[in-house]
Amino acid sequence: MTADSVNISDVTMPAAFFGHGNPMNALEVNRYTAAWKAFGETTARPRALLVVSAHWYINATAVTAMPRPRTIHDFYGFPRALFDVQYPAPGLPEMAAEVSDVVHPTWVGADVDSWGIDHGTWSVLVHAFPDASIPVVQLSINANKSLDYHLDLGAKLAPLRQRGVLIIASGNVVHNLGGMDWNLADAGYDWAQRFDEDAKTRMLTDPTELATLDAHRDFDRAVPTPDHFIPALYLAGLAGAADAPDTQSRCPATAQIGRAAPRPRAPVLSGVIRW
Repeated sequence: MTADSVNISDVTMPAAFFGHGNPMNALEVNRYTAAWKAFGETTARPRALLVVSAHWYINATAVTAMPRPRTIHDFYGFPRALFDVQYPAPGLPEMAAEVSDVVHPTWVGADVDSWGIDHGTWSVLVHAFPDASIPVVQLSINANKSLDYHLDLGAKLAPLRQRGVLIIASGNVVHNLGGMDWNLADAGYDWAQRFDEDAKTRMLTDPTELATLDAHRDFDRAVPTPDHFIPALYLAGLAGAADAPDTQSRCPATAQIGRAAPRPRAPVLSGVIRW
């Protein structure tokens, strides 16, 4: 598929990183979910959503390519109401070829039956786009690749923004479940605060430097596994491929880089940051 075979728009769709936090955010109304809702309400309707979720972390680079992706409840120990959530958005099988074209020569596989829409995606989208009418395609995180690979792949996706595709990254910059302290409501450890603030600074000043955070003194504690951190690199890559961010174009409710969700967790890039 080439650029000539798709609709090229004069409007460049935004790209956004969501700190999705606790899966229970899907059912709750709080300042984070309010920001996600405001994002959806202030964004032009896209042709499709391409989502990089922390929860599709596999040994390959692939996109979902089924017409009706299933809602995946990839967690345990939560109330029945969370397992009852469905997000019946259609897929867009032809986007597999479109993504493969824009990132060439990087290989991207087409997953026609194994994945779907996981909670890193639907827990945000039930607030941002609750009618589930916009096609959703997920892009996997290749666990075998370096941070720079993901940063570069994010940059290669940039042409899709002019084809009506809203690119969303969903994870958490600080994600250390073993370090949770339930007594730290609305607060966090010093190391988590430092890492969160440094990530914010790099994202807003020189996004391509986000991949160098693996040398940060707090990286090993803030990012004991890379799956939730890597989605932010896709936004960083997209931001690096674009002009400097126009802070005036950000919806005030979504421009903030906030604190942790849920409250007892160490800080993360939360709410929404968008380019």
